[in-house]
Amino acid sequence: MDRLLLALAIVVVAAVVALIARRRRVPDAPTQTTHQVPDQLDRRDFAPLVDEVSREAEWLLVVFTSATCHTCADMATKAKVLAGPQVAVVEVEYVAHRDLHQRYRIDAVPTTVFADAQGVVRASFLGRVSATDLWAEVADVREPGSRPERQCEGHGH
Repeated sequence: MDRLLLALAIVVVAAVVALIARRRRVPDAPTQTTHQVPDQLDRRDFAPLVDEVSREAEWLLVVFTSATCHTCADMATKAKVLAGPQVAVVEVEYVAHRDLHQRYRIDAVPTTVFADAQGVVRASFLGRVSATDLWAEVADVREPGSRPERQCEGHGH
């Protein structure tokens, strides 16, 4: 009987020590993911996706998307409003154009990039952006200084 009590006491002490050690252990920090946006596009890669009217457009707005992403559909809709003779807008869906996602190392969607005639990315967004912010950024890149300075409420700067 004494041996049984001694064995039980050792088990209880070991369990308490293990519980205390587990509570004191600091969990690992979460993995920090960094998503990259291309700095340069080869506009020839997107020519087959652009309509006839916009092929010669000076600016190219590309929205990298996925069919399973609701935010992507929203961003593509906001971008398409900007399409015209000066701005070509292209949606590059992952399943349909996996090669372009891989070529430009797109690992998060939606990724939206705005490139000039040479393919240099002048503005970019990761994730959801309001239509106002997207349109204002595109306007400011096309015509610097066209966006009014943001005012901090109650501070006048």
